[in-house]
Amino acid sequence: MKRPQNAFEIFKLLDKSNCGNCGEKTCLAFAGAVFRGMRRLEECPRLNPQVIREYSGGADPDKIPEAEGTAHFAKLRAELAALDFEAAGRRIGAEVVDGRIALRVLGKEFAVDPRGNFHTDIHVNPWVAIPFLTYVLYGEGRMPSGRWVSFRELKGGRERYALFQKRCEEALRRVADTYTALFDDMVHLFGGREVAPQFASDISVVLDPLPRVPFMICYWRPAEGMASGLHVFFDETADRNLDIGACFALGVGLAQMFTRLSQRHGGAAAALPPATAQ
Repeated sequence: MKRPQNAFEIFKLLDKSNCGNCGEKTCLAFAGAVFRGMRRLEECPRLNPQVIREYSGGADPDKIPEAEGTAHFAKLRAELAALDFEAAGRRIGAEVVDGRIALRVLGKEFAVDPRGNFHTDIHVNPWVAIPFLTYVLYGEGRMPSGRWVSFRELKGGRERYALFQKRCEEALRRVADTYTALFDDMVHLFGGREVAPQFASDISVVLDPLPRVPFMICYWRPAEGMASGLHVFFDETADRNLDIGACFALGVGLAQMFTRLSQRHGGAAAALPPATAQ
């Protein structure tokens, strides 16, 4: 199976029509997204099936950070060497322990040292690592305002919203439809907090992937001929503590994690039809 060495090699495989049917503005943008592991080659509706078979191995989304790619990940790690950890800790409300900045990520201890080494009991997924480093290096430390907005309302979010909706909101909705009880358990297992009454739904929680970057998940079961629905909301200050790529990585990474957990632990629930309202 052939593996393109860069985005331009992927671009050469496309018809360069910029049709937009894949959800990206141009074929070059799509090629870049495929190379970074954010899209799959088969999502191009105009690509020859033989080409897809030859190249569809593409990038491994578990090994390439969702938001910016391996080069950006390496750049962030290198920048830690020049960071004043004490000042950064005060800026973002983090502890500095044994020369490491330590935060809680989804309720779990997570720390990094000046050499870019991570110290944690959990697996260091790229979708966690890049937002964590972005938060440490560039976050303004803004406290959440309590005002919730959709991803498309964040700075730079409108252009990426169609993909975010597909890879985060729709992916989470499929998990909630198929494994409703397990989904409810999972969001609370990862520290889900109660939402304000005006945001209550069949399953609704606030999660804290980073200390000052909460986001809210609201799921409605299908009922009376209406399809189910799921929406993810960020605090309006999220784009002051993270860039849009890191916000994207958090949402999509969480959806991937929930999908894998549900497939692994759903058991007999996988054979059941989607849940209906009680």
